[in-house]
Amino acid sequence: MNVKALLLASLFFLFAMFAYFLTNPSYEKSLEAKYYYETGNYKEAYSLASEAFSMDIYNRMASTIMAQSKTSMKYKKYIDEAKKYMDNISLIAAQKSISDADRAKIKMICEIMIDSYKKLSPSVITDETIVKEAAKYYQHFEQLLEQVNR
Repeated sequence: MNVKALLLASLFFLFAMFAYFLTNPSYEKSLEAKYYYETGNYKEAYSLASEAFSMDIYNRMASTIMAQSKTSMKYKKYIDEAKKYMDNISLIAAQKSISDADRAKIKMICEIMIDSYKKLSPSVITDETIVKEAAKYYQHFEQLLEQVNR
């Protein structure tokens, strides 16, 4: 009989926690932020998580999503810049001959992107696809830099 009462009390407590979690505005925003983070909309996730955190500074979910969104936005920015610079380099490479000025430009771009990548720091829960994509661009820039320095 005691075990049944304990089980019933435990279930009631879990239900109460779940109900609080769903009805608390801070946690509602956190759940919404989590959705946007998972779908790759890091700006919206950061915005909602910031709102949730400002409502309840003890909301660890909001704090975590805020931090992860900020990290993911840095990776996304790096990837977007890398794509843009790779397009520029492709245009230069398509020319018949590459001038010394163009070589210097490519070298500078590569050095900037390599240094930018080294400043990124993923965490355990950062989206693995954007981390791998950024690493791929980093490797391309390292290879280009080697070729330009020859």
